[in-house]
Amino acid sequence: MKELSTEITINADAEKIWKVFSDFTSYPSWNPFIRSVSGKVQAGQKITVVLHQPGMSPITMKPEVLTFKPKRELRWIGHLFVRGLFDGEHSFELIQNDDGTTRFLQKEIFRGILVPLFRKMLDHNTRKGFELMNAKLKEYVERA
Repeated sequence: MKELSTEITINADAEKIWKVFSDFTSYPSWNPFIRSVSGKVQAGQKITVVLHQPGMSPITMKPEVLTFKPKRELRWIGHLFVRGLFDGEHSFELIQNDDGTTRFLQKEIFRGILVPLFRKMLDHNTRKGFELMNAKLKEYVERA
């Protein structure tokens, strides 16, 4: 198992951030990591996600949405070919702070027999993708 976790504090309330975060059609204009999300984003549904990790070619995946709680959380799980080889449970969480800011957490838990082979890529490319997305979301929301 391997876990990546990043977070950033955004100077806005969760509602304003969620409005930008959940507008998947606008992703190409601001999101350098997740270039597109399409399909019905609700628990139990499969969606199509195009990821562009720094230094790598774009990857299209079709994860299943596990949780969709407006203004709070989106979580999905994807598999490379078949379950158990390389599975990733990706989550985005918004936590409203008392001072009017919001913590945006992005995390992924990787499981499967191929995880050790991808450890270096996860630590560098994938983590950098998370950090870039977080920073651009903050910039986009705070400018609006």
